[in-house]
Amino acid sequence: MLILLPPSEGKTAPRRGLPLDLDALSHPSLGDVRRRVMAALVATSEREDAAALLGIGDARSDLVERNRRLLTAPTARADRVYTGVLYDALGFADLSPAARRRAATRLAVTSSLFGLVRPTDRIPAYRLSGDTTLPGLGPVAAAWRDVLGAAATESLGRGLLVDLRSGTYAAFWRPTPDLARRVARVRVLHESGGVRTVVSHFNKATKGRIVWALLEDGRDPRTPAALAEVLRSLGWQVEQGPATTRGTQLDVLV
Repeated sequence: MLILLPPSEGKTAPRRGLPLDLDALSHPSLGDVRRRVMAALVATSEREDAAALLGIGDARSDLVERNRRLLTAPTARADRVYTGVLYDALGFADLSPAARRRAATRLAVTSSLFGLVRPTDRIPAYRLSGDTTLPGLGPVAAAWRDVLGAAATESLGRGLLVDLRSGTYAAFWRPTPDLARRVARVRVLHESGGVRTVVSHFNKATKGRIVWALLEDGRDPRTPAALAEVLRSLGWQVEQGPATTRGTQLDVLV
């Protein structure tokens, strides 16, 4: 099973640690694009209009400075750098030893800067949203589109892809129809008064709790239907949609 997560906008900047070693990151096939995106991000961050180009408010100039220092800034494990509602609910620090081992092989974060990141990869804090267009590079999503599929498919092997990415990061790579029977796209809906809506906070927090539960449970479902049964056994209300060329949608109701 491979669980694809979105990154977080918020990140905890490591206070100490070795600088970034791109060659030491997982998915080495992404190295060339990682270097291109990083060079474009650093160059953009040196510009006077960097904050506007990166969609950062003028009051957060520290985020632009982080990008300028990417090559020399301290790094830490990705599971300590990514923060926010989803990652707080996932609670890497509270996982059992067995669940942490599963996280290292079953989780991957879709990153604007690094493509795919494993929890154990050592990265610096950075700011680069998935819908950003960088001068000299173009849309970040387009930079990854041609290479991310091969890396994700290799990691997936013969298992089930559990896609928890937001729409922005799903655009980086969409599974091909030949993978569809092994793709479960999970959506979280908040139900109130008979009306179902997607609420950002509930969506992120519930996805974090789902990942925590799957890692602790340890089962390795191979089909969307089997995943739905596992989630139901763990206490979630799940509705399964029809199989399509993009996979099977599972709606988790909260």
